[in-house]
Amino acid sequence: MPTTARERFNISRLALKYPWITVGFWVTVSIAGLWSFGHLKYALFPDVTFPVVVVNASYSTTGAEATETQLTRPLETRLKTIPGVDKVRSASYPGQTVISLAFGVGTELEEAGRIVEAAVKAEKLPKGTTFKVTPLNLNESAAVSYTIESESGDLKSAAKLVREQVVPTIAKLPGVLRVVLLGDPTVFVNPSAVRFDGKDALAVQVIKRGRANTLEVVRDVEAEMQRLRSVLPTVRINLAATQATYIREASNATVEALGLAIALSVLVIFPFLWNWRATLISALAIPLSLLGTFIVMAVFGFNLETITLLALALVIGIIVDDAIVDVENIARHIEEGEPPAEAAVSATDEIGLTVTAATMTIVAVFLPVGLMSGVLGQFFRPFGLTVSAAVLTSLLVARTLSPLLASWWLKPAKPHRPQALTFFKGGLALYQQMLGWALKHRAMVVAAALASFALGLALIPIIPKGFIPHLDRGEFNVNFTTALGTGIDDSRTIATQLEKTVRATPEVEAVFTTIGTRPGETNRGTLYVKLDKARTRTTQDVQGAIRTSLPTMPATAISIEDLPFVENGAQKPLEVAFLGEDLGELNRAVEAVKARIEKIPGYVDVAMSGAGRYQDQVVEISHLNGRRVIYLTSNLAPGFTIGEATDRFIAEAKTVLPPSVSLSQGGDAENVASVFSGFAVTLALSIVCILGVLLLLFRSLTDAFVVILSLPLAVVGAMLAQFVTGSEFGMISVIGIIFLLGLVNKNGVLLVDYINQLRARGMGIDEAILKAGPVRLRPILMTTAAMILGMLPIALGLGAGAELRAPMAIAIIGGLVTSTLLSLIVVPVVYSLLEQRWSRRYEVRP
Repeated sequence: MPTTARERFNISRLALKYPWITVGFWVTVSIAGLWSFGHLKYALFPDVTFPVVVVNASYSTTGAEATETQLTRPLETRLKTIPGVDKVRSASYPGQTVISLAFGVGTELEEAGRIVEAAVKAEKLPKGTTFKVTPLNLNESAAVSYTIESESGDLKSAAKLVREQVVPTIAKLPGVLRVVLLGDPTVFVNPSAVRFDGKDALAVQVIKRGRANTLEVVRDVEAEMQRLRSVLPTVRINLAATQATYIREASNATVEALGLAIALSVLVIFPFLWNWRATLISALAIPLSLLGTFIVMAVFGFNLETITLLALALVIGIIVDDAIVDVENIARHIEEGEPPAEAAVSATDEIGLTVTAATMTIVAVFLPVGLMSGVLGQFFRPFGLTVSAAVLTSLLVARTLSPLLASWWLKPAKPHRPQALTFFKGGLALYQQMLGWALKHRAMVVAAALASFALGLALIPIIPKGFIPHLDRGEFNVNFTTALGTGIDDSRTIATQLEKTVRATPEVEAVFTTIGTRPGETNRGTLYVKLDKARTRTTQDVQGAIRTSLPTMPATAISIEDLPFVENGAQKPLEVAFLGEDLGELNRAVEAVKARIEKIPGYVDVAMSGAGRYQDQVVEISHLNGRRVIYLTSNLAPGFTIGEATDRFIAEAKTVLPPSVSLSQGGDAENVASVFSGFAVTLALSIVCILGVLLLLFRSLTDAFVVILSLPLAVVGAMLAQFVTGSEFGMISVIGIIFLLGLVNKNGVLLVDYINQLRARGMGIDEAILKAGPVRLRPILMTTAAMILGMLPIALGLGAGAELRAPMAIAIIGGLVTSTLLSLIVVPVVYSLLEQRWSRRYEVRP
């Protein structure tokens, strides 16, 4: 009968007592998991929505300043008081104002639109004012675009055909919000122009619904377009741009990394156990844990996208971890002579509570991540909950099925049978010697640990800071803005000149040009550039080559832009708002800063926006949160990080700005600040949660503190790995650091808990440490090796989207290496120091 807490709460005993219930449960989970997997959808990123409500008001005034006074300011004053409004931007033109209200992520868009409309109606506006309120979900983007060319060259007849037969057909498909026809020469209100590979054309843009799955929408649209190609022989329908191709490539690359991670994690087990049955039992935890995770993902409505697939790939080494520790302990008991059935009970009694607590520290780390709010919450909630589901499922496998299979499949130990590789036996002897030396030179060990931690902190300032890494997507935009008032024909001429240069670049496969796609913006255009898959230069290299060869045209700003990860309304990585009330002084200040910035290598496509003059009249005045503003934006050359660029920019601006002009950061600089502040809170919460779990396990603040020491030891490797590989320290790396928090605690838990068990049996401190260290060395090395090899395919940076995945894996691998090596020595030494310092009499614990 169970007599201690470890025995009473050992669910492995129940699994062994009722074997067919255990097997039946996991068969049910497998079937449900397969069904759930079949219903998960592929996507590029989580469904992150940025709710925006736009107010467009018109009134007969003589100029932009009159519009600002009579329309913009009264409306802004009322609208900025609406609950949930994060940011208010506006642009005043002669007789028209456009006010954009950015609401907090998660705001119900339609309800926000109704509240804004009611607020506008309540404001006493000048007689004759008309207005329109438009709720916008920036996630409702063009999933796919097609160009239509007429075989006869007659775009008017082709436009009629498209309006009558193509647009209505596509608009009826599931997931399609609306279909936009561009370049229609018969439309004289809000004219637009389209060109494809140097020829005038029409374009059909298919806008998907915010929650619709891109791959499904594109699949259905492509099938319908294929049918239309056969029934409309007088027009040629070309695929111009689509999000689906890159989503498929990135998803496939991550799945391949996931498969390789599984194989490597399994392969590393056998050399340590030298038992194929024990290896197979441990390996079974991987598919079962994944299937259980798919059930949770389906319940929460998650997709198989970059973030969740990355979570699954990174967690492979962890989900085999619990099973490794359980099976290794059972195998060790069998090697010591116990029959398999008895070994399964005694080994799980000994290790069960430890494994449970160690796994719960990982859940404690990711619970705050899964509960984050705002943009980061939408982005990383799927990550946190997917990891938590995976490790909890793996814990259940390790505590139920693994011991049962071990009792059935493992054989009693045979004399003289090899049990592990020779190198491990040699390493075990070396570790015993090192541990013995460390216990005699504790001050030196602690000093070395503190020095290594200081080294990790010292590296932080010199590691390049970024937001999200550049992706070699093989596609980008060339945007141009010419003088206000420029007509569609003149803008088409500019676009044609730009196309000649772009199309002359060897790597360019196709160019899709759109001009005047928004009302009143006939002076703006975009060249979507698709590169050849067989190219040898990266996307950034091609962008640089095109940038240097583009022609300079008067009053025209040209910018080469990466495609955004998610549509959040941002323009360029570096965006700084200059705030002031005197338009003349504001313009002069921004011009002065622009002149200085353009001379500094690294800043490219520097441009002013938010204010404009036409024929010596002010025609545009912009506001940010009620204050007059002019924006200065810039792209960054390769190697010039957002952190470095922002610091240099502010330093230059402060030397010339008058006291009446202030700065506000936007773009990626604002995102970086938001990321680090948000994760700082999450990090603190994670550490508190970990401490709570450790206190529950050890019932000792001293022991919890010893285990927590593993955390700073991981920082050394993470920072060193980032520094050596040149990876930017940004949003992806930070989540890797948080990931590390849960992993590195496990080694400390395994060591300290077993030391305590041995001391409870009457051993002295040093004797218990010298016994526990070598016993726990094999599971610690096995689990660390499994996790490192599982993450190696991701760290190597292979396949589409690798630039996004690699920094996280690099940080984790670096942290695992140093924390494991250091904690095997430092944790026992600090435990010895603290226990002897306080001379605490060890109480026998269950």
